[in-house]
Formats: sequence, C-alpha cells, structure tokens
Amino acid sequence: MGASPDVTSAPPPPRQHTMVTRARDGIFKPNPKYALTGTSPVSAVPQSVRAALRDPHWRDAMQQEFDALIRNKTWTLVPRPPDARVLSGKWVWKIKTGSDGAFERCKARWVVRGDRQQPGIDFGDTFSPVVKPATIRTVLTIIASKNWPAHQLDVSNAFLHGNIQERVYCQQPPGFADPACPNDVCLLSRSLYGLRQAPRAWFQRFVEHALSIGFRQTRTDSSLFVYKRGNAMAYLLLYVDDMILSASSQDLLQHIVRSLQSAFAVKDMGPVSYFLGIDVQRNRAGFLLSQSSYALDVLDRAGMSNCKPVATPVETS
Repeated sequence: MGASPDVTSAPPPPRQHTMVTRARDGIFKPNPKYALTGTSPVSAVPQSVRAALRDPHWRDAMQQEFDALIRNKTWTLVPRPPDARVLSGKWVWKIKTGSDGAFERCKARWVVRGDRQQPGIDFGDTFSPVVKPATIRTVLTIIASKNWPAHQLDVSNAFLHGNIQERVYCQQPPGFADPACPNDVCLLSRSLYGLRQAPRAWFQRFVEHALSIGFRQTRTDSSLFVYKRGNAMAYLLLYVDDMILSASSQDLLQHIVRSLQSAFAVKDMGPVSYFLGIDVQRNRAGFLLSQSSYALDVLDRAGMSNCKPVATPVETS
C-alpha cells in the first residue's frame, strides 16, 4: 500500500494579483503636494487652535482671515439672547499649493457648523448654480476664434460678500474673542463658510453687481454673463469664486476688472492657464485643455504613474 497523504502539510500560498505597482517593487515616493518635507517653509497643518496660535505662520494666516471678516463687517457683537440658537464653528487650516505642487501659502478659514441649522428658522433656499462644462468649452471656442484676451480672476473670501436675510448667531472665533465682551455672540449680516445659504447668498450678490455694471445673464446658463455696448463685448464665466473673463479689447477687460474690484476682493491672475483642475494652454490654433496634473496625481497615488493622460484640444473651426 502507498504512503498516506501528509495532513499536516502547509496550505498553498494565497494568490497574488499580477498588477505591477510601485509598492510591490519597493518604491515609495511621497507626493510633496500632500506630504510636507523637511525643506518646507512651514510646519505641518496644526491639529488644534492652541497649536496653531503658537506657530507664527498659522497665527498670521488666522489673523488675515479674522481681519477680512472684520473689514467686511461680517457680524455685530451682541449679548447672547435668551433661548437663541448659537452656531458653533471651527478653524480649518490648509497648505495651498500651485498646480506643480509647490508651496504657495498657509491658509486659515473660520467655518461655522451649518449642519446645526434648522430649515425655515435660520436658512431657506440653498441652491446656487455654477457654470456648465459645455458652456466653458463653447465660450473658449468663441474666444479663440475671435483672438480675444482671456484672464482668470479669483475672489478672496467670496462667501463673505453674500448678504443673509435670516437671523443667525454664531460664536466668536476661538483665539480672537473680543476681550471687552468675551461672552457676546456674533449676529451675522454677511454669510460665512459653512452656512447652508452661503453659496446662494454670494451668487445673488454677484449677480446684482454684474447687472449693475452692464452684464446680463444668459437664458441657457445663468452663470454665463454677457456684456455688450456697441462693438464692445465681453464674456464672464462664474464657478463659485473662480472666473474666466474675456473681452473684445484689453482696455475693456481691465475696465471690467476694476469695476469688479470696486465691490469684491478680486485678483487678476493673468491669462487663463489653470481653471477648475484643468490645465489651459493657448496657441494659434486655439486652446488645449488637459487634466494631466490632476490625472498624474491620481495615477501616482494609485501606483500607475507610468500611464499618460491625453490632452483635449478645443476646436475653433
């Protein structure tokens, strides 16, 4: 008789997937966009208000945010009304980087707890439109065919410009409470990040100003604004606080920028090059739109950095 099978033998090894990844090859390269290195000019993102206030870089960022709130007359300090619903908030910190992952600045934002709001009491409608991708491509095609200048604009603290109609209270930002009345609360007159109605309030305020300087909204896309005075013409695309502005002349473009700056903290970023995560390159044939920076970042985190994304040209014919 033959030998009996060995029941004590080890089970077969588990099957491994055949995909070749950097981790399986022992390659580990942290993306500097998400992991700070020792050469970073600032420390890591703080984990508490106390830690942020001890760091001069982050305290300066918080001070800039607080100064913007005060300068914008965002609230009025009042004694806490009895039985009032007072929203709490928190500081949010972020390291801003450019499209190439290089450090730009430290950013702090005071955000209220909008999840504690009650519909019909301290907020109503919340819907706010944004420009459609098809509209962006169509307008870029028109701009390229007419060879008009096109600039990207950015609005600092956009939501702080929106007016709110409801009666909303929030706590004073930790670390910046008024020493003369530390127990008072903020009665909001402007919207804050985190409020349910903040995007809608900002959009309505922008529409009011855009109409007052000669723009009109289009029927097909309420976030596309058109300016026309005789032979002078301009297009403005709005996506929350990012804009693309193009005009039939450089003088008209700068005139519109100054008109916007009279009401909002608008920064002219120059010719459009990076919009909503899309790299924009312009040549004689038109615009070349590419999400290569975003795609490479995703592929890199997935261990597939050897794949190459493809750019999409915007036809002008």
